[in-house]
Amino acid sequence: MVDPITTAAQTGTPTSPNKNVLGKDDFLKLMIQQMKNQDPLNPMDGTQYAAQLAQFSSLEQLTNLNKSMQDSINSNYTLTQSINNTLVATLIGKNVKMGGNALTLSGQQKITLGYTLPAAAQSVSIKIYNDQGALVRTIDGVPGTTGGNKVSWDLSDNNGGKLPDGKYTFEVDALNGNGDKITADIFKEGTIGGVRFGNQGTVLLVDGAEYSISDILEILNSNNGGN
Repeated sequence: MVDPITTAAQTGTPTSPNKNVLGKDDFLKLMIQQMKNQDPLNPMDGTQYAAQLAQFSSLEQLTNLNKSMQDSINSNYTLTQSINNTLVATLIGKNVKMGGNALTLSGQQKITLGYTLPAAAQSVSIKIYNDQGALVRTIDGVPGTTGGNKVSWDLSDNNGGKLPDGKYTFEVDALNGNGDKITADIFKEGTIGGVRFGNQGTVLLVDGAEYSISDILEILNSNNGGN
């Protein structure tokens, strides 16, 4: 009996672009080539032919099942994304607390910077850097009480001028009475003014700047701005 794989290679029968994977069409072509090139004096045994038909039927069913499952997954993803987009839109007008030290200036008048101290600090300062890593503003004498603290920054630099729009970062330097550094958890607060849907996912417009949904730590009471 002629080897179907060898026969397909010799006759140039096309196979799947992925040489390591044979699909149901490739399997059927190989079986047809095997029948066409069998030895007339020693034809393929009917039992073998039936077994190959059973294999082909199983392969087709598995392929169809895989496609059905993939279609179902895609449909569920689309439905979930639509529901999430609808729910996110209900956040417009809410005050939120966002994690991370990244800041985006985009025409707003001020940004609320926050930090949480595990213990009281003797001195605390906030340092703001531009996207080149240069220190552009230091805010000294800010609260050092245990727990959450917030400072409103008017987006000015150390010379009193308004900083241009762009990307910035900030950090909090806190020292206790012994001069030891206290690690502070930092955050910022703002109001969601809109939601933008794009190829990269859903982003929130907080005080005119774009932030990811994953940046949100807490949705605050819009009446009092939270803690």
